[in-house]
Amino acid sequence: METLLKITRHPYEEPYHLNLDFQASNGRQAGFLEIYCVADDLRQAARELSVFPRHSSDVFVWEIGSEYPEDRFGFYFRFRAFTLDSRGSCAIQFRFNNNQELRYREMSEFCIEAEASKINLLAQLIHEFAGLQHSTLWWDTQSGGLDDELARTWSASQPPLPS
Repeated sequence: METLLKITRHPYEEPYHLNLDFQASNGRQAGFLEIYCVADDLRQAARELSVFPRHSSDVFVWEIGSEYPEDRFGFYFRFRAFTLDSRGSCAIQFRFNNNQELRYREMSEFCIEAEASKINLLAQLIHEFAGLQHSTLWWDTQSGGLDDELARTWSASQPPLPS
């Protein structure tokens, strides 16, 4: 299993609210979570990640929902970019929790290490994806792209992620 991030957009209450499937893997672990978010969340993530890292202890966090049952959220999503050292090595942390009862619960948490320039590439892709003209964004630690055709070509060369 290779390192990757794939975001699939499903028509919903656009352009204000989005329904997105996040699939991610670091080569050892994989996760999937369907989320609902405000369209501005994508634009904000793109803005923040385009200048990441600004300093040696920079952190960007995109968080939706809560894992606390009393907060009554349907899911918990965390996308956190952070620096690993003073040389600018970086990683992205994913934490997905579908907040279902125990027998249906699915949780995953892992990191993908990436160069700052590749995180900036992800920012460019997210910015373009936020224009709502593409249904799929894919990114790995070497490259990325938008559109169904690119995603199909790329997915054909990768083992499938668990559902």
